[in-house]
Amino acid sequence: MKLHALKEQRAAKVAEMRAINEKAMNDNRDLDEGERKQFETLDKETRSLGDQIERAEKLAAYERFEAEGETVAGPEARRELRNYSLAKATREGMNGTLTGLEAEVHQELSRGRESRGVMVPVDILLGGAESRAVTTTTPIAGPGGNMVRTDLAAMTDRRRPALKVEQLGATVLRGLTGNLDLPRLVESGTAHWIAEHTDTTRSDPEFGKKSMGPKTVSAEYEISRRMILQSNEAIETILRRDLAFLLAGALDRAAIKGGGTNEPTGILEDEDVFQLVLSGGGEVTSDLAAEMISALEVDDVSGTRAFLTHPAVMRLARMIKDSDGHVIPLSEIFHGERVEFSTNVASDLGSNSPPDGKALIYGEWASLYVGYWSGVDILANPYHQDVASKGGMLLHAFLDADVVVRHPEGFVWTEIE
Repeated sequence: MKLHALKEQRAAKVAEMRAINEKAMNDNRDLDEGERKQFETLDKETRSLGDQIERAEKLAAYERFEAEGETVAGPEARRELRNYSLAKATREGMNGTLTGLEAEVHQELSRGRESRGVMVPVDILLGGAESRAVTTTTPIAGPGGNMVRTDLAAMTDRRRPALKVEQLGATVLRGLTGNLDLPRLVESGTAHWIAEHTDTTRSDPEFGKKSMGPKTVSAEYEISRRMILQSNEAIETILRRDLAFLLAGALDRAAIKGGGTNEPTGILEDEDVFQLVLSGGGEVTSDLAAEMISALEVDDVSGTRAFLTHPAVMRLARMIKDSDGHVIPLSEIFHGERVEFSTNVASDLGSNSPPDGKALIYGEWASLYVGYWSGVDILANPYHQDVASKGGMLLHAFLDADVVVRHPEGFVWTEIE
């Protein structure tokens, strides 16, 4: 039985148990003998379904692991990076004197590729398009406030959008070296019943392909001289977390929508991905979720699937009530399917001025391919006119990546007002 069907059954059992319990509570009494037996039976069936779902989810995770493990042109070597220091690589790279683990990693990643500066593994740092100045004297509200080592307390991170695309199971290809075509069978031929010793009827399959090519996403920091000298631990945290997140967030948003200047084309901008428009639509309902699930099922999409949407849509879903004023659980609204949300999901769709429609996406996420052509290329530039006379440096990060929807039939989306 399919995973989503098991989840639907479990949700239905839980709803029955809730109804039995609420009926007794409304009557201000305990369960009678018949209700108790029915509740216990439903409880056993729910536990059994839970075990089946757990096994099915493990198998689905293994399937995603196999998909992610697809080898395309020498994959980036897996190595122990626990002792890798991005701050050390940046300082030594600025002087052209890389040593130790950082030098070994740079040589491996830059083999056969042209790099501008120090090559850093994608696992350490992912790239975005944002420029900031980091100094030690800026007030705490600024990007580098109170970062001098002697005054530095434990650094707290800022609130960030959740990165969901790879988490949901997108297929990741690493270590790509050239443009990549992803062929697929679009239409099969036809089978025919024939009489004995007669010719069959010929039919032709139809093939298609999606192409991937490197697109560059970048970020830039301005770092003061004193920041470099006095705040080694703090700069390591900033480099790993903040700069990394800017670029990873840009790639996540491009995978969801994209389509802008120099951007990859994501799910919402792919003209082959089906947009579901229902009469009287614009509201999140269980019927809408059922239509989206059905849209994939009629195309025989049977892999692990999930919903992804904006937090504003989740707010509306949590407010849906039945005729008695009771809140309907999300598991019933979305029919037991996994639901994730992030502010990276587009919230500026539609014809309103300004547009304010939020996307609700349902898909088999392994059909979305994310490709990396490099590690993150870090270039420390102390010679730029903006920093040369100050003794600071500009820190540039570049990442070559692309996103394509290999199987458009694996996704459907709609707009929620």
